[in-house]
Amino acid sequence: MSSPLARAAGPIALVSGLVFAAVDVARLLAADRGLDRIEMMRQAPFQVTNALYWVVFVPLTLALVCVYFRLAGRAGGLGAVGFCFALVGTLDMAGNMWFDGFAGPWITDVAPGAILAGGSGMLAVGALSSYILFALGWMFFGIAGWRSGMFPSWIGVAFVVAGFLGYNAGLPPYGIPIGLVMAALGWWIIRTGAPAATTSGPTTGAPADSAQPSAPPGP
Repeated sequence: MSSPLARAAGPIALVSGLVFAAVDVARLLAADRGLDRIEMMRQAPFQVTNALYWVVFVPLTLALVCVYFRLAGRAGGLGAVGFCFALVGTLDMAGNMWFDGFAGPWITDVAPGAILAGGSGMLAVGALSSYILFALGWMFFGIAGWRSGMFPSWIGVAFVVAGFLGYNAGLPPYGIPIGLVMAALGWWIIRTGAPAATTSGPTTGAPADSAQPSAPPGP
């Protein structure tokens, strides 16, 4: 039988992607560019939306896992590598956004000079790794998913573009494209009924009569 997460992959991806994009829109609206950086970071709407941005990385990651569960039967080795790459990049960026959303306001209050000084040393290495891995992870996921037949070429190209823009996803509005493409992938799964991968049942010596070859991705 297929996993419940695989069966629900379409709605989960659609809703998660739209919520992710909506929160990044909220971040953009909450950033008062008329204030200096420290004062802007002390504003409650800015702090709340930044914290929410980390929160929506959780359903985005869940959507990625569910989509892979759903389409793993057609992913092959290339698709599996693409999934792992995107997962690592997303988790790395989520850690960066947790720091911005929860540690950032505290640092702004107790040591505002640290904010203005910028990152250096291991902090700079960690931040740069999240930007690079997030961007490359989603770009490779798009290429791997397209080439392996997980999803249509237009979704693959859209993930490549969104991943490229996602290098700046720590700042709004550059996280919006990833959310919208994930939502589009969810919509495609719902519309086409892309077959879910099946898990093996108990070993009885008889073949499973429900196994069917995967259909090629629709337009």
